[in-house]
Amino acid sequence: MRALSSDLGASPLIVLTRPQMGENIGAAARAMLNFGLEHMRLVAPRDGWPNPAAVAMASGASPVLENAGVFADVAAAVADCDYVYATTARARGLVKPVLTPETAMAEARAMVAAGKRVAVLFGPERAGLENEDVAQANAIVTIPVNPGFYSLNLAQGVLLTAYEWMRQGTDAPGARLELAGTDLASAVEIEKLGDHFEEKLDAARFFFPPEKAPGMKLNLRNMLRRWGMTRSEVQTLHGILRQLVRGRP
Repeated sequence: MRALSSDLGASPLIVLTRPQMGENIGAAARAMLNFGLEHMRLVAPRDGWPNPAAVAMASGASPVLENAGVFADVAAAVADCDYVYATTARARGLVKPVLTPETAMAEARAMVAAGKRVAVLFGPERAGLENEDVAQANAIVTIPVNPGFYSLNLAQGVLLTAYEWMRQGTDAPGARLELAGTDLASAVEIEKLGDHFEEKLDAARFFFPPEKAPGMKLNLRNMLRRWGMTRSEVQTLHGILRQLVRGRP
């Protein structure tokens, strides 16, 4: 079992306010640890604490639960925090900045890097945070959802926020190619494959009518380069072309 970091300032605290179901607490812990958030605080959990249902749902994230702090009210849970976000989808009649999770977690990263302690409040499953809870926060986080159905499960809300925290701090590219132990084909190899295609397609009288042949050949070359093929794939296509010719009656 992995021990968690003891540095509470290294990532935001996730504060679950009056959570009703142990299963949701466990699922929230799992979502947190998936995305690098380790520090949970619980405010007056309905079914008491510890909760076996939470442990069962948390699976490998049980260390988050084992290190969770339990508090009587929101004020006590965030008393040592420098900045607090409250998550809610409803208008509150309170004058506060309203941010998306993306913007909030970008801010949180900057504050944490400066040595500040940041917390994110989540409300109970039935109705979310009360105005008295939101009043304890510096800003509101609202997750963009379908306005006709904005009800999110507690763990889903935690997961989306935790995902944005992780995303703001990763250098992972938006897309990558898994090469599976082989190399990308070189420009020369793609050019030779294009020559092979043209040779066989010319023999099959594919480039017709003649006035369209240059454009058709250009499109062929462009297509082959756009595919980003590996050397193995280029060799496979060479083999296919040779076999098609051998197989002709």
